[in-house]
Amino acid sequence: MHVLPYFFLLFLTLLCGTGAARAQTAAEGLRPAQLGIVINEDDPHSVEVGEFYRQSRQVPEQNVVRVRIPNHPRKLDAEQFNQLRDQINAKLGPQVEAVLMVWTAPYAVECNAITAAYTLGLDVGMCSQPCGPGKPSKYFNAAISRPYTQLGMRLSMLLPTESVEQAKALISRGMAGGFAMPTATAFYLTTSETARNSRASLFPPAGVVASRKLTIKRLSADSIENEKNIMVYQTGMARVDKLDTLQFLPGALADSLTSFGGDLLGSSQMSSLRWLEAGATASYGTVSEPCNYWQKFPHPVVLLRHYLAGATAIEAYWRSVAWPAQGVFIGEPLAAPYRQH
Repeated sequence: MHVLPYFFLLFLTLLCGTGAARAQTAAEGLRPAQLGIVINEDDPHSVEVGEFYRQSRQVPEQNVVRVRIPNHPRKLDAEQFNQLRDQINAKLGPQVEAVLMVWTAPYAVECNAITAAYTLGLDVGMCSQPCGPGKPSKYFNAAISRPYTQLGMRLSMLLPTESVEQAKALISRGMAGGFAMPTATAFYLTTSETARNSRASLFPPAGVVASRKLTIKRLSADSIENEKNIMVYQTGMARVDKLDTLQFLPGALADSLTSFGGDLLGSSQMSSLRWLEAGATASYGTVSEPCNYWQKFPHPVVLLRHYLAGATAIEAYWRSVAWPAQGVFIGEPLAAPYRQH
């Protein structure tokens, strides 16, 4: 493999369709004092995990919002969501730039993902044409350090709580990243499921980013097996095999371009929860049929570029999706393995 200079990835913005030319600096990344935590008091797992997260990350108590969502619905209607959104926003101060919802369900609002509906506003029009183009996100590949202050957008992510033990392990992985730069690998797979390869042409070139100790591998395969030190794994499969053989690094990002990865508790395709259970720290999936627009999924170069520049997981993932209405972001938002502390 050849060595890729770090500036190659940092300034590959010209291929990403925007005019942003400045990478986020480590000092500008999201901090605990800028994060709001939303806890569902009708869910004991949410209460326990939410408080564990707040204490672990030392998020100010004033940034915690407590709501009631009974019966663990997978989907909210527009009226239910509007009431929830207004309740959350009424309790958050202007210092809060992003929000972590501590639960697995609800994860959808109508045909939208709950994270997109909260951050961008509910796009009801998408539901009549879910396979149509989505509304562009102003945050896509943006060199913006305060999305709420500068754009009026509070980024959002779900921290799944089906298992308290797994949720706490996820939080610990997010916190472990960043103390020492690991030797790592990023895997990009072009698979036999042709329709799910729509972003394969966007994969970064194979090589070594020496300044970040990162090796980039592009493979034609349906899965990888017995690999260690994984920092990024992006593919396109309805179900990804052999996850139990892999070893992800703290802070790892992983996702698949498939229709229903964001249907977290569904069974028609592999839930994005499987990535977190396998050891990844953050992931993404769509909650309704998006068709295979690459713009509705994380752009490989944009995601990698911002993460290597020191962005948190929530910032890097949100910056990487051009049309995010149908996609739910899940994981530990403040993971930042490449931030210079």
